[in-house]
Amino acid sequence: MTHVKSLLSRQELIGLLVVAALIFVLMPLSMDIFRLNLFGKYLTYAFVAIGLVLCWGKGGILSLGQGVFFGLGGYCMAMYLKLEASTPEATAIQSTPGIPDFMDWNQITSLPWFWEPFNSLTFTLLAIIVLPALFAFVIGAAMFKRRVGGVYFAIITQAIAAILTILIIGQQGYTGGVNGITDLRTLKGWDIRTDEAKYVLYYVNGGLLIAVLLLSQFVLKSKLGRLLVAVRDKEDRVRFSGYDVSNIKIFVFCFAAVLSAIGGAMFTLQVGFMSPSFVGIVPSIEMVIFCAVGGRLSIFGAVYGTLLVNWAKTTFSETFPELWLFGLGGLFIAVVLVFPNGLSGLYRTYLAPHVDRLISRGNSGNRLERVSPPPDLDGEATAKPAE
Repeated sequence: MTHVKSLLSRQELIGLLVVAALIFVLMPLSMDIFRLNLFGKYLTYAFVAIGLVLCWGKGGILSLGQGVFFGLGGYCMAMYLKLEASTPEATAIQSTPGIPDFMDWNQITSLPWFWEPFNSLTFTLLAIIVLPALFAFVIGAAMFKRRVGGVYFAIITQAIAAILTILIIGQQGYTGGVNGITDLRTLKGWDIRTDEAKYVLYYVNGGLLIAVLLLSQFVLKSKLGRLLVAVRDKEDRVRFSGYDVSNIKIFVFCFAAVLSAIGGAMFTLQVGFMSPSFVGIVPSIEMVIFCAVGGRLSIFGAVYGTLLVNWAKTTFSETFPELWLFGLGGLFIAVVLVFPNGLSGLYRTYLAPHVDRLISRGNSGNRLERVSPPPDLDGEATAKPAE
């Protein structure tokens, strides 16, 4: 319990419990499987938003290319699932059985060498973590060691997202092209398309999200978390104090990349496909909007912001298919002009004082009960004799 108190303040503990209740109790009880799976997809974006809180909100590093890492994690999982679905028996009608269908359509006659390791689930799970972290390390080392930051770094990450999208679409025979990797069916023989599987994957996704929240909170409460804020506010002072600022930035950028990749892998499992439409500039900017609406200084706000924006996007696109993009843009403008700290800022300003007051009253009542003397046999409090 002491470790929990040191990791989470009273307000943060309340925030974690509310998120857990929302994910594990409220939404499963109030939604059918279609809507629940839809919100499970939204929760995969929350991994990216949490990473952006650490990278942008705490570290001052705005990345407009987090879709790259989301896509890397998603494509790693999709490659494994596609190979499992492409057995020689299942692809007997192809001219080359045993390879993914889109490779056969593009007249590729053997499985490419970089697809071979993804026959192993162990390798796939390691690749989901290692490949995005390695790619982020290369980008971070190239940029931060040369003290490239601010808007220049944001533009470079945006360009990387565009380049990777073009590369995926252009290499159709190896990646599935613009359609992506589709028709994913089983995980180790377990059909992921059934309603029971969707329920299980939803809860696994929620459990991973809670674990990521706790891990991110641990980072923020550590010395590294304090250094992140210091780098954001006074980078030169941190550098003159003897710290390697570039290494701090590289670490948090890689950490955010890994969180995004985990979200991408869970997205592939729950939705059943992965395409370049989740890698490029537009989805990367939308992910920044999720973080900004929730509050770029709060990991819990990032979850709420992700759910709110995606729910609004789905609702408006169903009701007003031609106007929902304007609504999304208006929401982002409102965040910038009206409540720059997002939903978490509104909570801290208007609701948190009342919550603190209620908790303080409850604690004071408990203290009074503990210090009041016990009643005697007649039901009256025993008076302390005078000295």
